Parts: sequence; structure tokens; C-alpha cells
Amino acid sequence: MFTPDTLAGKRILITGGGTGLGKSLGRCFLELGARLIICGRRLEVLEATAEEFRRETGGSVQTLRCDIRDAGQVEVLFDTIWRAGRLDALVNNAAGNFISATQNLSARAFDSVVNVTFRGTAFCTMEAGRRWISDGLPGTVLSILSTSVFTGRAFTMPSAASKAAVLAMTRSLAVEWGPKGIRLLGVAPGMFPTEGAWERLRPEGTQATGEEQKIPLRRVGQHGEIANLCAFLLSDMATYMNGDIITIDGGRWLQEGGAANKALFDWSDEDWAAFRDRLKRRGV
Repeated sequence: MFTPDTLAGKRILITGGGTGLGKSLGRCFLELGARLIICGRRLEVLEATAEEFRRETGGSVQTLRCDIRDAGQVEVLFDTIWRAGRLDALVNNAAGNFISATQNLSARAFDSVVNVTFRGTAFCTMEAGRRWISDGLPGTVLSILSTSVFTGRAFTMPSAASKAAVLAMTRSLAVEWGPKGIRLLGVAPGMFPTEGAWERLRPEGTQATGEEQKIPLRRVGQHGEIANLCAFLLSDMATYMNGDIITIDGGRWLQEGGAANKALFDWSDEDWAAFRDRLKRRGV
């Protein structure tokens, strides 16, 4: 279905594009001809990823440091991008998440997730949208969500609530901005193992059954699969799609519903404290 020019000429920004799923999306977009911009808080990580991409694909990669929790930094980010030309698509990938008994969350811990996952995503979306509208240009916003938007999810309440808010934003702006040629879409991934995030959300000893048994297709996802889906949604083959969310989870949420990691219901306060200590020691 794809050819090397599927995304040719499209200038695409990925937030949190230096690691994890964002990095996998960026590599795929470059291979299909896109001009890539990646942003994040750690410039050294972005630069290492950009150099790897240039070496592998020969593509155009720009790196910009930005803490999307800060609306002022986001404004500067988009001013910088626009000075070099128009942006075709924004991929809201940056997010934060960790497991916790909700009653033990401090306001600071709550904000650490919400400020990235919802507020940062909203700041980026509004900055892109106002420029597209001002210039009379079309654009696409693709947000990486979660199947928790359908069901909620115990022990990750701030993330589940933030992702649900991003879904509401997506559907609201698909209607409001659609007449201006701006599309908004969401992708809800299931289990796509990534370093760091996997450890924060699925500690050792809490999986009563193999992860594959929770998925009707009996396997976890491969990064290339979600990257291909996102590439399609940003391509000219999907220009009539707007306001929708596409699930890619092997059927897991249909089988598991909103069930959390069931072993966590039996954790004591001591178990939670030991888990937090392990993460700190590992720098996760």
C-alpha cells in the first residue's frame, strides 16, 4: 500500500519523538518521505535519535528542545517551526504515566501526568491550529491515546482521565475546525512494549497470566504496526477521516474491558513503597 513517497514533502512534528513509540513513528515517516521534526525535554536524546535516523534513512530531521508542560515554550516551539515553513501534521505522542494507588497520589504526582498528557497536548494542538487557521491552511492532528478512554483504568487514574480529555478535545475540534480543512484523529494502542514505560506500569510479579493470554490474537503489538497505521492516517489516502479514534490492540480491550493489573488490588502499602524504591534505584 505504501510507496517511498507516501508522505513526501509532508512536514510532521512528533512530540516526545526521541524515544519509544514516538521514535518508531518518526523512523517510519522518514522512510515514507516525510520531513521530520522531533521535540522533547532532553536535547541530547533528540540529537542521538536524529543522527541515527539520518544515518539510516538519509532523511531530513530537525530537533527542538521543548517542555510541552510550559505554554510559553510551546509557543516558541511553533514560532520556530513556522519560520522555516508550514507544518503539515502534529503527532501528540508525549505523555506521562505510572501506577499508583490513587488515594496515595500527591497533587504534584497528579500534575506530573496531567500537565504532559492533557495540558501539553492541548497547548500543542491550539498552537498548531491557530496558525493553520490564520494562514488559511489545512492540517492534521493525530493524538496517541489509550483504550482507557473507553473504560477508565484503575491505578492509572491521572493518565486515563487525561487521555479521555484528549479524546474529547479531538472530537470537539474535529467539528469546530473541520470546515477549515483541519482533521483531528486519535489512535488507541494496546500493548506495545517500550523500555521504561513497561517497567513503570507492569512491575515484576504482578502478572498472574502471560500478557499474550489477555489478547485474543495472543501476542503483543509490534511498533511497525502502529507506525503503519499512523502513516496511513497522515497520508493523502485518509483525507476523509476526521474525528475518529482507531483502536490497535489485538482485541484486548474487548476481552479485558477496563480491568487493571489484577495483582495490584492485593498489594499492601509496603508493596507500593518497595515498588517506588525499585524505580528510583533504576532511575525510571
